[in-house]
Amino acid sequence: TFFREQNTITITTKHTLLVELSYKKDGIVHLALISFRFQPILNKASPSDKIPLGSMLQWSYSSVLRLCPLLLLVITQSTLARPLVRQIRSSHEFDRLIEKHATTTGLPVIADFYSDGCGPCRQIAPVFQQLAKETGQETAVFVKINTQAVPDLAGRFGIRSIPTFIFFHNGVKVDVLNGASGQALQQYISGVVSKSRRDNVLIRPETLEKYYKEVDPTKTKDEVEKVYLKCADMNKKHNPKKQCHGAAALNLSKGLKKKYNKSVETTVRFTEEDRKPADKKQNEEQATGKVKTTDAASSNKPNLHLATKEDLLEELEKRLEAETEAMEEELGEDDFAEFEHSYSPGDFPERVTIIGGGPAGMSAAIYAARAGLRPVVVAPPMGGQLQGKGVDVENYPGLANVTGPEVVAAMRDQAAAFGAVFECEEVVKIDSSVRPFKVHTNSSVIETHAIIVATGAQSNWLNIPGEYEMRGGGVSSCAVCDGAAFYQKDVVVIGGGDTAMEEALVLARTSKSVTVVHRRNEFRASKVLAQRVMEHPSIKIKWNSIVTKIIGEKVVSESSDGSEVDAIDFDQEKAYVTGIQLSNVETGEETVLPTSAVFVAIGHTPATSFLKGIVEFDEEHQGYIKTIGRSTKTSVPGIFAAGDVSDATYRQAVTSAGSGAAAALDAERWLSEEGLGNEQAEFEAELLAELMADGMEKDDSVGYNIYDDAGGRIEGLRESARVEL
Repeated sequence: TFFREQNTITITTKHTLLVELSYKKDGIVHLALISFRFQPILNKASPSDKIPLGSMLQWSYSSVLRLCPLLLLVITQSTLARPLVRQIRSSHEFDRLIEKHATTTGLPVIADFYSDGCGPCRQIAPVFQQLAKETGQETAVFVKINTQAVPDLAGRFGIRSIPTFIFFHNGVKVDVLNGASGQALQQYISGVVSKSRRDNVLIRPETLEKYYKEVDPTKTKDEVEKVYLKCADMNKKHNPKKQCHGAAALNLSKGLKKKYNKSVETTVRFTEEDRKPADKKQNEEQATGKVKTTDAASSNKPNLHLATKEDLLEELEKRLEAETEAMEEELGEDDFAEFEHSYSPGDFPERVTIIGGGPAGMSAAIYAARAGLRPVVVAPPMGGQLQGKGVDVENYPGLANVTGPEVVAAMRDQAAAFGAVFECEEVVKIDSSVRPFKVHTNSSVIETHAIIVATGAQSNWLNIPGEYEMRGGGVSSCAVCDGAAFYQKDVVVIGGGDTAMEEALVLARTSKSVTVVHRRNEFRASKVLAQRVMEHPSIKIKWNSIVTKIIGEKVVSESSDGSEVDAIDFDQEKAYVTGIQLSNVETGEETVLPTSAVFVAIGHTPATSFLKGIVEFDEEHQGYIKTIGRSTKTSVPGIFAAGDVSDATYRQAVTSAGSGAAAALDAERWLSEEGLGNEQAEFEAELLAELMADGMEKDDSVGYNIYDDAGGRIEGLRESARVEL
């Protein structure tokens, strides 16, 4: 339509492949490029002619409308690329991807099953992204699957906890990793990549026939074909051409060598060119000048100008959809937002380092950043307990209809806006024997003058038979993380506080039924939450009961392509929850309650183990850091405590945020009292002063004149004013 509205359209031949279409509106020239193959349509115009649109009516309206989809095709074709980590949005999309890489590239597929509210998922996300980058798109395909958005895939592969990583090769699941261990993930990726390279072999029928003619001429053609088909049948999935390839081909070759003392010749199934993404192939062709022609005589594919309008529009829709997905993958995901304000070591010690990413840590970061201290926040992008809060945060002043992850994200953005930087690592230990302190993380050492500890608390466990063995198999402490894996199944929540109530309400949205087990005859939770749980139609309550044992059964998972070579891997044996054993605290009666999952919500213990032997702890409350008076100071000058690590009474998000602010104020005052300012700024000021002093020493008799530095060509204000007067 906008083409039709213009008075003239300028057509300029750029080179043998492209034609430039331009129009001028409001003084701005708008350009578009189309393929030169459409020159026959434009043959009424010569290069650089300005043609009145009215004289081109025979093609202007209908042809330009036809050109628009083709124009977009040219644009989108150059921008489409295989994303580094692809977001899967449907089971159909996943099946197409598995089919494609099993039959055309041979690349392994690594799938990350996660959910938005899962803290460990957010912790491992940047590691997954980095490993995808290091591995390379020519080596493996990395995808992410949201278990809440695509629950049918989670059910198909039996996802019981998240994050869970499943490794596919030749379209078949070959390995599974539960948990957020970066080192283990790297090892599993290396394993599946090595397997894909090792199995990238093919035995051709004619090669096998030639081999038997040499080693056993008595074999008939039918007998050789039978051997070949037996090898091909070992790869039942994604093998439409009935080829003998992969592990089956290797084992056939090994067996023949053992029998005839000579190996059968194998060939590479997928070349390096096959494994490259389409955009890299296109770029390399353009760089080397090996652009494939689209001449009908040299290609089986039809030329675009021979395609119908319906074919073009259909192709355009497919490509625009793919481009949109790629853009959403790059722009829509916030898993890697922590890189935007990441920490990089400097030449001077940091003034304040905050350990922890929850309300206490973020509040301390905001106050310290506003004071110009440029704090470093060391924490995985989990956000503490608030990150796993799947229901709305209702008891934080000024906030309504927002979840825990949203609150943490807003706090983080606010801290970053004032200058806080983030190191997404876990703290291993603190060296307080030297000054400045040394904070050791998984991969770095940070020197700092002051430390604010705001690491929050970790979930408590029951320590009963079956609990540890079935973590990841139905035993969890995070309903937001793992609840979606038990869609329309019976689940159990153990506990009676606010955390247990929130877990039960979250699970009631997706589970068939929720049973809350509590050892008393009334809840310790707030009245509002307890009332909601007791009135919910999908939630049942077992009063005066404790869980004495978690019952499960072991399942041996298939870890191969189903061939006779390695059909079952007994190392993959995994136990899954089938029920719990209950004991009534009043009568002693024991019963068994069938269930698919157990969510433990019996409180938390401060995450302060890395500070043992460094600071003093509260003798009355085990694990809590002892602070001096009403301040946040600890027994070690320069180390401050905020949030649940020192609060054994309230343990609320709002009180944690308040103590975080207090810790930042205490740290700022302590730095001032100790005379620990901005060493980098002080060094730069001293250096500048020395340089200025050196310049002055050149000629003390003549004062410094800035105009001399300009070669004497500039008159000062006094001289120029005198001339004017």
